[in-house]
Amino acid sequence: MPSLQAKLFAASDDLRPFPNGRAEVVTIDEASVGRVTYEPGWRWSTDLAPIMGTPNCQLHHFGFAVSGSMHIVMDSGEALDIPAGSVFEIPPGHDAWVEGDEPWVAVVWTSIRTYALAPDGPVERVLATVLFTDIVNSTSTLERVGDTTWREMLETHNDRLRDELNVYRGREIATTGDGILAVFDSATRAIQAALAMSRSARDMGLAIRIGVHTGEIVFAGANIRGVAVHTAARVMALAGPDEVLVSSTTSDLLEGSGVRLDDLGAYDLKGLSGPRRVFRVMIPEPNSFDLGGPVPKSMRSPKAGRTTVQVGQ
Repeated sequence: MPSLQAKLFAASDDLRPFPNGRAEVVTIDEASVGRVTYEPGWRWSTDLAPIMGTPNCQLHHFGFAVSGSMHIVMDSGEALDIPAGSVFEIPPGHDAWVEGDEPWVAVVWTSIRTYALAPDGPVERVLATVLFTDIVNSTSTLERVGDTTWREMLETHNDRLRDELNVYRGREIATTGDGILAVFDSATRAIQAALAMSRSARDMGLAIRIGVHTGEIVFAGANIRGVAVHTAARVMALAGPDEVLVSSTTSDLLEGSGVRLDDLGAYDLKGLSGPRRVFRVMIPEPNSFDLGGPVPKSMRSPKAGRTTVQVGQ
């Protein structure tokens, strides 16, 4: 249950100093937010590369610049100045340095858990809802439309799915070629995002499959690991076009959310012990959350012989 609370950056007990800068991190429940300060002369490839063990930054940043100006250069050569007052997003694969003689200070909401920490530093196990997406029949679509069109479609697909992640406070961990791996601090928001993602993909003529599971994960650098990650991937592999499947663990956490689930029965998931029950997410009732858009046939009614569970009723 969310609680009313506030924490001061100045009182944070998670202070991470590094050459020419520092990060102050506060954590509220499963959410972490950081205030980062970079002094004039700071450069990622000089000051943070030796700590994080990569030649450039492999983290995805989303935040707000408070003061100063930062220059970003992507691996592709694309460059951008981020002045004070800017809301910014920086994809993985970049170098950065402070412009001018004023410190660049920013508040960041993504990737801060592992920022400015050595890869072999202490690990943290957290409870999270893991979401995998995958484009159905991507190879045949590529053959049909050609490399150039497919690349454009994939970029648009990724942008639209990221938009939904931002709406429902998901955190992108990685792209998987033709899909996305993300985590959420709420099972309900993960399902809301999954249904919105499926709708966005359908709007551009693509069918995606989505798998969701809740469990403990470990942040390792920019990535996550743990049995929960593998379970979510195995659940996704069972899904068909336009389907969102969830594990029984996630289904239990959806109680009271208004989400309707179709019980698909128990499955042996590769690499995992014992059968696991899997549920398909149905379109919510009108008085719950309304995502709009055309409803796939697979979500309109349960298949014969299966049980529909009205969670929270």
